Amino acid sequence: MTQDSIPSSAAPADTRTVWQQRLASVRQHTAALAAPLSPEDQCVQSMPDASPVKWHLAHSTWFFEALVLPQMWPDYRPFDSQFLYLFNSYYESLGTRHPRPQRGLLTRPSAQQIQEYRAHVDAALHRAIAECDDATWQQVRLLLLLGLQHEQQHQELILTDILHLLSCNPLQPAYERTPAAGLRLAASHRPMRWQAMPGGVVHIGHAPPPDAAEDSFAFDNELPRHPALLAPYEIADRLVTCGEYAQFIADGGYRRPQHWLSDGWAAVQAQGWAAPLYWRSPEDPRVASRQALPAADWYVFGLQGLRPMDPEAPVSQLSFYEAAAYADWAGARLPTEQEWEAAASAQVLQQATGLVWQWTRSSYDPYPGFRPLAGTAAEYNGKFMVGQLVLRGSSVATPPGHARPSYRNFFPPAARWQFSGLRLAKDAA
Repeated sequence: MTQDSIPSSAAPADTRTVWQQRLASVRQHTAALAAPLSPEDQCVQSMPDASPVKWHLAHSTWFFEALVLPQMWPDYRPFDSQFLYLFNSYYESLGTRHPRPQRGLLTRPSAQQIQEYRAHVDAALHRAIAECDDATWQQVRLLLLLGLQHEQQHQELILTDILHLLSCNPLQPAYERTPAAGLRLAASHRPMRWQAMPGGVVHIGHAPPPDAAEDSFAFDNELPRHPALLAPYEIADRLVTCGEYAQFIADGGYRRPQHWLSDGWAAVQAQGWAAPLYWRSPEDPRVASRQALPAADWYVFGLQGLRPMDPEAPVSQLSFYEAAAYADWAGARLPTEQEWEAAASAQVLQQATGLVWQWTRSSYDPYPGFRPLAGTAAEYNGKFMVGQLVLRGSSVATPPGHARPSYRNFFPPAARWQFSGLRLAKDAA
């Protein structure tokens, strides 16, 4: 079989067409996120944990080229064989790769070449979907779905990473002046209420709803669904706000070690933390030089630039250490991921998704009976199950349709450049 000859399929054309539409929608959304950015914006890497936008555009394409297309089209020829090395993230089974901390040095290939790469792979995917044989289609369809979910993860990373990059610029430039729908943190204007949860045996993990399509998706780390025993507890019905967190700061929260875990207090001392990552005081040179800003006690840098802190907006860009310290100061604690999922499934949580990821007190560990995905995709999640904490929910940067109650996000406890906040919990009285 050559690149000009793929076996035709007898499968219904509308099924394949739906998949082509899904692919086009996800890929176009990624391009739209990069559209406000210049080639210079897209090339810079602001820290080792973040990646340039250009790399995200290329890597999400690499995933389809390296993992999906070879199974759909055995004679597929890569756009550029060097890209297989440049844009591999962490797949040891696929060979060596360019070092992660040096992704910002890839001034070449150019942004234009990356667009050509994306167009080449898109065309190959659309053709392979339409023309691969039925047996192949049945084998690779879920891998293609994994590729779409993977690209949605990188859509979120594009926003979080570019926000960190722009925050490093003394001009504090906005990603966009007019916020798109969903990219502004919605405020809460009511007191926090505690929801009593009875505990007992609950079932945790992904379970497709009864009316779900056959391709209802979950990552391997959300499986298998299993029972968990919970003691009775209470959980806050809304997120902690910026105004509430400002009270913690004003009360000396970053100067009082009794509220902090040992490693967290060490991070405060070593890195000089005094507020969430993107908070700016009026004395900050990045604020003082902006004459047009209205007076405020705190300013927050976000996707729309530097603005006065909204005390009713959920606090964001917190590390696990900061979230845990605030919870201790407030006389509460962080929920476990099992407590969070049980409350979300019971629909007692407000602001559960779409604002900030919520730190939990749970280590990122495999569920009982966990099995990684087959083949190269086995490296997707399982090998990171050490030294990380679980976050639940989703954020303003999470693409529509990507969140679900069983979704397990995870980061090291010191990570604070994500849209990460907190919800309080406490043991039942």
